[in-house]
Amino acid sequence: MLRFALVCQLLAGLAFATNCSAEEPTQLPLILAHRGGAYEFEENTMEGFEACYERGIRGFETDIRMTKDGVLVLLHDDSLDRTHNASGPVEERTADELKGVRTNKGQAFLLLEDYLKYFQNKPGVYLELEMKTSNKNLYPDARIAEYCDKLYAMASKYKPANSDYLFTSFDERPLVVMRTLDANWPIAIIASQPLSLEFIERANRLHATHIACQISGTSRKWVQEAQKLGYKINGWPGHGVEDYHLAIGLGLDVACTDIPLAIQRFKEKLPARNPDTPE
Repeated sequence: MLRFALVCQLLAGLAFATNCSAEEPTQLPLILAHRGGAYEFEENTMEGFEACYERGIRGFETDIRMTKDGVLVLLHDDSLDRTHNASGPVEERTADELKGVRTNKGQAFLLLEDYLKYFQNKPGVYLELEMKTSNKNLYPDARIAEYCDKLYAMASKYKPANSDYLFTSFDERPLVVMRTLDANWPIAIIASQPLSLEFIERANRLHATHIACQISGTSRKWVQEAQKLGYKINGWPGHGVEDYHLAIGLGLDVACTDIPLAIQRFKEKLPARNPDTPE
């Protein structure tokens, strides 16, 4: 029944669209600094987040993991090997053991609380907090509830007014738990695939508000149809300025990029679309 209802809605939208001229987006996609600008700075470091904010970026994405003793930290990979002067999963270390860990260029290992404290007095930011729990060896079902409880409590504590904080994941398990903790908090399902009817159905089943899809292969038609159903669409990955060109053409709401400052410089050269509409 759900699929039938969605198909009917989408077909109705398509029929309407064929009788109307295509509308231009009223604003450009929000620049989302992926891991704080992973190609311009060391990823998931305060250096990157601070530099991007100071230069006008207001969208940030980061990755959340939990230590052996239940402390939330920022790290993308399943191990420390690639980005830090240590090895193995952060889930097998205590927070105290991480105090001496540094990035490859000598920056301190970043705790989620320190990250959120930085944005606490900065209203108007958009933060995507990706829950890196897909590895079931590191995050068995029994550990998901503790992880979600702590993340929800901390995000709620530090979130400033007039800001958008999203819980996002490839893993459906934490999304389901987050929806039970708060029926209204924005959540996004991520998948390594273009936007499609099946992807929209999955978002609907999870009661998601946002969809993060691969920009390559996604069509403007599906972006428009998903937006008509109320979803905000984030396209990834963004490695070059040409990816932001594509995000504009697709009419995305958010463009995830590893080069946020380069995109910001490009965006500043574009003519304003609607100066009365905030990003």
